[in-house]
Amino acid sequence: MRVQRGALGFLVLAVTGSALGLVFAGSPERIAAGVRIDGVNVGGMKPGAAQRLLERRARSLERTPVVFVARERRWRVTPEQLGVRADWHAAVELARRHGDGFGPLRGFRRIGVRVFGAQLAPPTRVYEAALGFELSRFARAIYRPHRDPQLRLHGLAPVVISGTAGRELDRQAAARIVVAALAGFSRQPVALPVRSKPTAVSATQLAADAAHVRTALSGPVQMHWRGVGWTIAPQQLRVMLALPARGATTLRIGGPGADRYFERLGRALDRPARNAGFAIAAGGEVGIIPSRVGRRLDVTATSANLLAAALSQNQRTSRVVVSTARPGRTTRQARAMGIRGLVGSYETIYGGDANRIHNVQLVARLLDGHLIAPGATFSFNRATGARTAEKGFREAPVIINGELGTGLGGGVCQVSTTVFNAAYEAGLKLTSRTNHALYISHYPLGRDATVDYPDVDLRFVNDTTHWLLLRTFVGSYSLTVGLYGTPQHRRVVTQTRPLVETGPPPVKHEPDPTLAHGRRVVVDGGEPSSSTSVRRLVYEGGKLLYDNTWYSSYRSQPKLVLVGTKPAPAKKKKKPPPVTTTATTTTTTTTTG
Repeated sequence: MRVQRGALGFLVLAVTGSALGLVFAGSPERIAAGVRIDGVNVGGMKPGAAQRLLERRARSLERTPVVFVARERRWRVTPEQLGVRADWHAAVELARRHGDGFGPLRGFRRIGVRVFGAQLAPPTRVYEAALGFELSRFARAIYRPHRDPQLRLHGLAPVVISGTAGRELDRQAAARIVVAALAGFSRQPVALPVRSKPTAVSATQLAADAAHVRTALSGPVQMHWRGVGWTIAPQQLRVMLALPARGATTLRIGGPGADRYFERLGRALDRPARNAGFAIAAGGEVGIIPSRVGRRLDVTATSANLLAAALSQNQRTSRVVVSTARPGRTTRQARAMGIRGLVGSYETIYGGDANRIHNVQLVARLLDGHLIAPGATFSFNRATGARTAEKGFREAPVIINGELGTGLGGGVCQVSTTVFNAAYEAGLKLTSRTNHALYISHYPLGRDATVDYPDVDLRFVNDTTHWLLLRTFVGSYSLTVGLYGTPQHRRVVTQTRPLVETGPPPVKHEPDPTLAHGRRVVVDGGEPSSSTSVRRLVYEGGKLLYDNTWYSSYRSQPKLVLVGTKPAPAKKKKKPPPVTTTATTTTTTTTTG
């Protein structure tokens, strides 16, 4: 029985609701009551009529400006100026959907719109370039940079100068507001969104810093280091104080005045650390130059001590902080390297033009003092690097592709040849050596060594149990390379094969327009190709340590013959003898009887 009564109640409620929905359903061809588009009541209107009404209003206001306001500034802008166009058709279609539906369902929807209302805004287009131009105009007029309070010194007295907050246009929000106002029908003044830019620090904070400055400049500060003391007067300390600025609220020691002071103090106190070195005596013995511990002014710690003393009412004494700089190689470490005497050396004579001599001296300096660890391989190219103009190398005579020419770094091979022979005479293990393309008579036969960065290298191994020191000594006409370490007393035996010609020089003919046609003149006899070899036997304590042979093949240099191409002079034709003419006179005598 209860179930029947419940079903009957639900049925009554459904029928009543449907009837109510039908009452408020209205016509589906009209917009629901209570709908407003941009403030205009279009409820009960057909969509077409509503659209025409809205478009008429928009056209009538195209040239009517909206006044935009920011503080005391005012700007008048029309929709036409910015190309603002509202899509009223889309707005009306959206309004129609607010009360759409079937039968009673439409009625229920329209009841809600009638009670609560519906405010709609049309989709809007705008000419972005024009909008950006106007926003920039607003922004320039509105902008005011913030100015932080400042702490300044008048003599020794700190003074706080008050600051002001800044302001700027909120461009993103302003763009939405401007477009919406120009698309709408209201012509009431519109406020532009302006953001405030507060100061980074307050005058109250700087007032506390001013009190610290007064304390710092209230009297002198005593500095001391290792029993030596001196005074920094308030006027001197004044230029070393870095006052709070750009939002900072901390007083510190800094700025150009402090930099100059600590630079002078550093020059007086600093002492660079010195590595232990090696001194070569005349007889080849090696002595140790002791290392030295260095010291360096600790500017950060000394500045902090100075500021703490200046801010103190009683203890106005500051300690100078100096840090210790340890040498990279101590005297003890140098002695342990075992560099005590000469292991091997060689001397070559150099000459040539000024650029070649310069290159020889430059690369010798790059090698001088090079240390080679036990078991390590010495690489000439790695030790000297690329031969470039930036390093100071110059153009000089050099062998390029088997021919004499000019190139950057000419003369470097004299140094590599001298290094090779020093390692050769020391009996060290030689792993890479290349002979010159052309035979050079002033080098030991078969013992020249060329280099070409980075491909052609000279390498040897420190096969001793102690370090090797490579030293170069450049004289006015000679270069000496010495290798120093623990003398090995190795015996080196050299067997050199004589230089053998392997082919005649090719003949190169060159035309010479200054020589008579057919005439030949030899200006360079050339050099034949040749070869040789050097065998080195290294003995240590009677034991054969190395047995190596180096083969050298040298290219020929062409015989140069000039061939005359000057035409022979034309032969002069003999002139015929002159013709002599003799005149004969005949006299006829007539006798008349």
